[in-house]
Amino acid sequence: MTKVIVEADESFESALRRFKKQIEKSGVLSDLKRHQHYEKPSVRRKRKAVVARKKVKRRERSSE
Repeated sequence: MTKVIVEADESFESALRRFKKQIEKSGVLSDLKRHQHYEKPSVRRKRKAVVARKKVKRRERSSE
C-alpha cells in the first residue's frame, strides 16, 4: 500500500502529485489495468513476444 505523509505546510496539490508519482513507480495502475479483464494465456504470450521484439530492436538501434 502506498502512503504519503502530508507535511503541515504542504499544499494538497503537491501531496497529490507525490502520491501519483509513487503509484506510478510501484506499478499499481498498470497492474490494475492488466487485471481488469481476463487475458487468455495465448494472448499474454503474444503480447510478451511483441514487447521482447521491440526491446531487442531498440537495443540494436542504440548499439549502432
